[in-house]
Amino acid sequence: MNRLGFLWARTFRREAPIAALSVPESDLQADLAGKSVALVGNARALSGAGEQIDAADLVIRINRAPMPSTESHGTRTDMLALATSLPQRDLERLRPGRILWMSPKRKRLSWGLAQSPGFYLHPLEDIARLTATLGAPPTTGLMMIDLLARSQAAKVDLWGFDFFASMSLSGSRTAAQVPHDFAAERDFVERLMATDPRFALHSPAG
Repeated sequence: MNRLGFLWARTFRREAPIAALSVPESDLQADLAGKSVALVGNARALSGAGEQIDAADLVIRINRAPMPSTESHGTRTDMLALATSLPQRDLERLRPGRILWMSPKRKRLSWGLAQSPGFYLHPLEDIARLTATLGAPPTTGLMMIDLLARSQAAKVDLWGFDFFASMSLSGSRTAAQVPHDFAAERDFVERLMATDPRFALHSPAG
């Protein structure tokens, strides 16, 4: 597909041509299998975890992924899970090895991101399933947690997740101003940890 065909498919919500640009989920899962994963959220309270984050086999960050310091957030971005457009300066700062487009809003997806090496498009049916489970649209972070739960990753450490208690480094909106149910997401993660010993939720304060 060329850029014009991509723009046409995006404008008229033709999912199949856009999905054809994605690697299959099996490719992504093969990269996750047997690895230790640090999934880094954007809670403002995250501090002092940089060394432990960088010690993981794979570091996955979310959206604009502000990184106030290497001491608090580490340095690497092996995968970047996106639900928003990203300025070029942020792509150059993060230098992700792979882009994961998690949002159902395909119109936000750029041609450049869709052409990036190893690009992955999260299926609409997975997003719809999680929305039904939560009773609200899932955050990018929770979609990634759900994806990792279905992987063969050896270990998943969750850093920078406090379910909006300290709000997000990415903006100034409060929990009441975003369309997510953070109590439901916290319950989802607590149930997951009770049944899946691979998952650990670390205090954002490190």
